[in-house]
Amino acid sequence: MQAPADHQHTELLALAELMRRFRGEQGCAWHEQQTHESLVPYLTEEAAEVIDAIEHGTAADLREELGDLLFQVLFHADIAEAAGEFSLEDVAREQTAKLRYRNPHVFGDQPTRDVEEIIRLWQARKAEQKRDRSSVLDGISHAMPALALAAKVLGRAEEVGLDVSPEALSCPQQSDAGEQEIPEESKFGDALLVTVAAGRAAEFDAERALRGAIRRLEERIRETEDSATEEANCSSDDGS
Repeated sequence: MQAPADHQHTELLALAELMRRFRGEQGCAWHEQQTHESLVPYLTEEAAEVIDAIEHGTAADLREELGDLLFQVLFHADIAEAAGEFSLEDVAREQTAKLRYRNPHVFGDQPTRDVEEIIRLWQARKAEQKRDRSSVLDGISHAMPALALAAKVLGRAEEVGLDVSPEALSCPQQSDAGEQEIPEESKFGDALLVTVAAGRAAEFDAERALRGAIRRLEERIRETEDSATEEANCSSDDGS
């Protein structure tokens, strides 16, 4: 859909120009020194803050955090362009082509409103593009949080016909080491994997569920701190 004539993404272009100023002549020395690798912690933090805004923030919070994440995208693209590797236009062009190809129900000759069929078409097109891969595990990033990674790998295990139900994963696996005792930490890890499988079977997001539990614990901690402060203030008043 083409943007109206009076709204050609002028603010987006202004932000891209701002990025170029940071790394251009008479720009910012700190920005000029950054690399893809040095920016990884900031990228991780900004992505996490977007998730926080989605889960318990306001629309204004989400707008701000998306802006911070967008700036990271522009930052990496500018670094790559300065190195003669690719530009922001290249990133956008490749993403557009990929989305058009993988969604034939929208951009091709296979229209459908059936969600299961949409997923099947997308997976088929993706598999065709990635046909040089030798394993369903190829392309999975191990930099993902462990719970999200577990859910992803469980899904790939299903693709090759493995039974990854909580019941199947709970059964002790035969080890090449025979009767060698399994370390307690490994048992704990296996139990976590079973828990993720149970959540996946119930269509829960393990990462989101754990974040919610952590937030509830944080609320209890703050309530405990507030109670302790009140008690301390009361004691101080009584002793005055």
